[in-house]
Formats: sequence, C-alpha cells, structure tokens
Amino acid sequence: MPLIGQGEDYTMSLGQKLHPHLPFLRRYARALTGSQTHGDAYVRATLEAIVAAPEEFPADVDPRLGLYRTFHAIWSSSHLEDEPMGGGDDREAIAQARLARLTPLPRQALLLTALEGFTVDDVAYLIAMEPSDVEALVEEALAEIEAQTRAKVLIIEDEPIIAMDIETIVRDLGHDVTAIAVTREDAVREAMAERPGLVLADIQLADDSSGIDAVKDILSEISVPVIFITAFPERLLTGERPEPTFLITKPFQRSTVKAAISQALFFDQATAPA
Repeated sequence: MPLIGQGEDYTMSLGQKLHPHLPFLRRYARALTGSQTHGDAYVRATLEAIVAAPEEFPADVDPRLGLYRTFHAIWSSSHLEDEPMGGGDDREAIAQARLARLTPLPRQALLLTALEGFTVDDVAYLIAMEPSDVEALVEEALAEIEAQTRAKVLIIEDEPIIAMDIETIVRDLGHDVTAIAVTREDAVREAMAERPGLVLADIQLADDSSGIDAVKDILSEISVPVIFITAFPERLLTGERPEPTFLITKPFQRSTVKAAISQALFFDQATAPA
C-alpha cells in the first residue's frame, strides 16, 4: 500500500524518507513470519499506523530505525498471527501455531543483526532490551541453528567461489549438499535425482538461464523451501506479485546464510507433526 496520500507535508516528507526501506522491511517481515502473506500484512499494519499518527513516529533516530521500531511495536502488540491473512494456507497456519509456542525474540535478534545488518545497539533500541540481552538472544538463536535436523541441500549457483563458500557454510551447519547445479537444466535434473530438503538458488545462471525458472520447475514437481540469492533483492520485493519468502543479498555474510537457512528449515519443519 502507498505510505502517503493526501496528507500534510510532514507525512509526505516522512513517506519519501521511508520508501527506500520498505522492500527490506518486507524481506525482514517475511523471514520473521515465514510467509509473504503474513509478513506483508504486518508491514501494511505498520504503514497504516504511521499514516494514522505521523506525529508519533520516532523523530530522534534514523528513519530506518524508526520504521523498524514501529513495525516491532505492531508485531509485539497485535494478534495478526492468530487470524486468517488473505488466503493463508495450512502450512502457514501450522508454522504460526509453532511460533505461538516459541518466543520469537531470539529469531528477531538474529535476523535483525545477520539479515538486516543492524548493530547490537540498534537492535536493543528496536526491541527495547539491553545490548547484553540482545547478544544473549543471538547466541540462543545460533544454538537453535546447531540443533536443526539435518537437511539435504541443493545449491544452484554458477560462480565457483560463491558455490564453494555456500557449500562450506551448509556443511558446517551439519547439512548435506546433494549437488551444485550451474544451469536451469542441471538444477531440475539434480532435484529429481535426489530430492532436496532445501534449495539455495542464484537468479542468473551460467547459460543465461534463470534460477527463478529452475525453482518454478522444481516446485511444480516437489514441495521444498527455497532461499534465493541475488544482488538486487528490491526487484523481487515489490509486494505486487507472489514472491520468495527468503532472500539473501549479494555480497552476503556467512551469518546471513545461516540465519536464512535456520528460518527456512524452521517453517518447513513446522509442517511436520509436532
């Protein structure tokens, strides 16, 4: 939804300041909730709150910090996760039930630092905690990653050095790599040969084929969580069409990949019987 409409100059100026940060807030919200539907609903609620009372928006911090702070106020006080959100499916409902039984704070702290690049002090401000508590939450989340059930991972990446780096991260987390595919055809063939439990996919592949098309082909045959890797995440986060829930921006940090894998597997495993 547009942030600004026919409001006063201050609202328009605020909207212009926040607009560049909205694709990344959508990315964060989707990773936190595990779905585009739920994540975008929280972002819409955040923007509606800002439009309704722009004078309450934090004016003494960077606009991005203020935006995420407002989002977290909505996240912590609302019950959107308990309600149907625009066609949510059974997978989302099960994942949300799991979230209701687990504290989201460790995942919030990990995603805010590893995925969104906030400092520990920034995160302390965003979730109203002490920096030492944030560090403890991140450690707790990392421990949760280490405890993940082992998964078979298909890597779709045509740059050898990046592919090797991703493979090392995946194996260090205790998962197995089924194959490294460099083209759309390779990816589909490898996925059919040995069904993966997770796919990590680049967008531009060696023969100019599309990683997005490769993933569509794979998903037409099997159900598997996917993490996309791209240098231009904002192109896939417009909110105007079905989009990937999990995105990693190139160049990436190892902690970012770990956080994304943890979240993707968490929501995929939420579909299994508790």
